[in-house]
Amino acid sequence: MIGLISATEAGGRARARLADAWPARTRVYEGPVREAFERAFRECEQVVCFLATGAVVRLAAPLLAGKGVDPGVVCVDEGGRFAVALLGGHAGGANALAREAGEVLGAEPVITTATDAVSVPGLDTLGFPVEGDVAGVTRAVLDGEAVALEAELSWPLPALPSNVTPPETEAVPSRERATVRVSDRTHTPSLREVTLRPPSLVVGVGASKGAPVDEVLELVRDSLQGAGLSALCVGQLATVDAKRDEPGIVEAAARLGVPLVTYGAAELAGVDVPNPSGAPLAAVGTPSVAEAAALHGGGELVVPKRKSERADGRPAMATCAVVRRPARGRLAVVGLGPGARDLLTPRARDELRRASVIVGLDQYVDQIRDLLRPGTRVVESGLGAEEERARTAVAEAREGRAVALIGSGDAGVYAMASPALAEAGDDIDVVGVPGVTAALAAGALLGAPLGHDHVSISLSDLHTPWEVIERRVRAAAEADLVVTFYNPRSRGRDWQLPKSLALLAEHRAASTPVGVVRNASRPDESVRLTTLAALDPDSVDMMTVVTVGNTATRAIAGRMVTPRGYRWQGV
Repeated sequence: MIGLISATEAGGRARARLADAWPARTRVYEGPVREAFERAFRECEQVVCFLATGAVVRLAAPLLAGKGVDPGVVCVDEGGRFAVALLGGHAGGANALAREAGEVLGAEPVITTATDAVSVPGLDTLGFPVEGDVAGVTRAVLDGEAVALEAELSWPLPALPSNVTPPETEAVPSRERATVRVSDRTHTPSLREVTLRPPSLVVGVGASKGAPVDEVLELVRDSLQGAGLSALCVGQLATVDAKRDEPGIVEAAARLGVPLVTYGAAELAGVDVPNPSGAPLAAVGTPSVAEAAALHGGGELVVPKRKSERADGRPAMATCAVVRRPARGRLAVVGLGPGARDLLTPRARDELRRASVIVGLDQYVDQIRDLLRPGTRVVESGLGAEEERARTAVAEAREGRAVALIGSGDAGVYAMASPALAEAGDDIDVVGVPGVTAALAAGALLGAPLGHDHVSISLSDLHTPWEVIERRVRAAAEADLVVTFYNPRSRGRDWQLPKSLALLAEHRAASTPVGVVRNASRPDESVRLTTLAALDPDSVDMMTVVTVGNTATRAIAGRMVTPRGYRWQGV
């Protein structure tokens, strides 16, 4: 929850804007400012104050307990010009909150955290729990020292600066270097050393009906401790479907802060385990719950099935087993939109900064190169190498890296998602990031041409036989669909567009509106509204999108409009 505090009428108006924008996330604190701030500080994860920074410093100072527990605090001046991340930039999320508040209020986010200022990922912002001397190692990274990256687990990480390298690549003795370790083994980091804790462990649990949560948790923690494994690396608890609502298991997952996943008894019965038993077979239909659930997705069994121990000597009510799952690379297929920076989605921007490897067409890489973190490796190639880029991106992900494969518009529309997903198996994680397509960008410039059923057709016969394309154009013409033509004409393909327009003309009037948009959202953008009869195919090239209306589409006040129905409202 985000607490909102203001002291003046102007601050109250800005406060109301945030409250209206985030109704489910915010709570307005009224009353004397000091009392309101103290209550918000105690009760909320984050606080936004529409006050002077000096006033908030004085209010917060007596309440500070430590960066791990203090809320993130953002100050917004009464003029709404700046949103200052004052306290808890990383741990409290104030840096991200300042950016979010800035977007709502039109304020400039002011972020002074050193790593953010130079676009280096903070060690506590990589998405994993971190232990150790975060400040000392971060200082070494920022100062350009040789920092050792000791990765016991090949977990996908964002790009790290070039001075963070495996030990064997540096001549500086390891004892003299700051160190970033990636491990799930228990280890107390020393000075100038941090350990990142990826979610590498799956704990399988079984329980009798009514098993107490404390018994389940004690068994899980003892099992991890006995094997020298960190509880921070538990990624999920797993069990059989029959136990999905068992209170002791559900509450144990909640207290550990991990999801509970369940599998059918038949699925678990098919998992080969070292310690099958007749008891769970009779009770829930599988000879193993804990081991089978932990091993379901593959991995190394590091703690075989163990039973809980009860001080009163009564039978154990819980079992558990621990598996180290193999590290999985991550492939994000990212749509960059039509070209304008403000049409690049926030999610796409986040994925670009999360990746350690970017794969894409050279001209698309140039569009976003300034957004990449220092140390990001770029693999770029020219037109015609789409399948090679897809194979490269998948291969990089299979090596355990975080990869972003980029394309223009939406990566799933005539772009890189199809060849990449055809190449990718279930051995990597794949994330699709939607983007603004060329058809949508052009449609917004033309008016509302896509107001009713519509279809997109590529006129490029490089990968699709013309006979197939022509059949689709005929079908769209007969079905009276609005048609957007992608790849309409090039120097080597100059007859396909006139042929397609002729096919549409068999079913539509010569006066049917046609929109022609070139380089939508880019500096040399051009937009023309013409008709089916008047369109000159020679004015169209590969950077152009052509949208042909249906029989109901009209030109109104210079805009192309297709009604939502075949009757206008009120007619």
